[in-house]
Amino acid sequence: MSADEDIRKNIKELKREKDVVIVAHNYQTGLIQDIGDYVGDSFGLAQKVNEMDVSNVVFCGVDFMAESAAILNPDKNVIHPEPESRCPMAAMVDMDELKSYKEKNPDTAIVSYVNTNVETKARSDICCTSSNAVKVVRSVDEEKVLFLPDKNLGRYIKRFIDDKEVEVWEGYCGTHDDITAADVKGLKDEHPDAEVVVHPECRPEVIDIADYAESTAGILNRAKESDVDEMIIGTEKEMGYRLRKEVKDKEFYFPGDPTCQNMKKITPEKVLRSLETLEPVVEIEDEVAERALKPLEKMVDLGRG
Repeated sequence: MSADEDIRKNIKELKREKDVVIVAHNYQTGLIQDIGDYVGDSFGLAQKVNEMDVSNVVFCGVDFMAESAAILNPDKNVIHPEPESRCPMAAMVDMDELKSYKEKNPDTAIVSYVNTNVETKARSDICCTSSNAVKVVRSVDEEKVLFLPDKNLGRYIKRFIDDKEVEVWEGYCGTHDDITAADVKGLKDEHPDAEVVVHPECRPEVIDIADYAESTAGILNRAKESDVDEMIIGTEKEMGYRLRKEVKDKEFYFPGDPTCQNMKKITPEKVLRSLETLEPVVEIEDEVAERALKPLEKMVDLGRG
């Protein structure tokens, strides 16, 4: 038995023994996706955890994702196998700067992407995902909105909003921001019949030449529904693993080498260690968790409306 097979066997046995479910983000490596019970986008996985009758959840994703799962599931132990697997974009929100902004602009709605840390969510009025961001911004009563932290997603939102002033924080996802229009055009020259689908965290000029801008869940759905044979995908390259696994009748190409190194800090060995120890558990102060829960619940309630 190979080392990988041995680890998988041990993980499978420990999951059953310790009442654990493993969830994995679309940007995790194929090895991690394969040992996950559920694979998906960050907030979708956090909501999935809420539906589970289980005591312990190992969340394979970056820090804010595990935090969201813990906020929405205070009755479960949410375990993050590698605390150093952090989102640089989420860390681009300076708390003192945000506090100062709120004091100077009390009538501005703070809309935060779910790709933010718990402290940011706790200072926000409502959260959004990449797929419902436009709907969320339209829903607020205030005439002025501060969207944070992703400037590219914020600029994408502004394309569809003409009745509000939308101010954008200057954060960005390095993985998506590194995808260039030249990279996409180069692939399009090689595959002229390919459909181009990119994440709205990409630069505006990349979105301009795409056929669709979609969340990771939207990218997967588009791949399943489209009648083309080839697709150019503008997001983290591990999304290709899931696409090729679930949509076998298409070819997928990724411009450049879009890699989130922080996602790759979670390994099967670290997942096994977390199953053995049921640590490290994501711990959030009750008061902060309660404040962060409110903007998440507002977003969820909006979806039900």
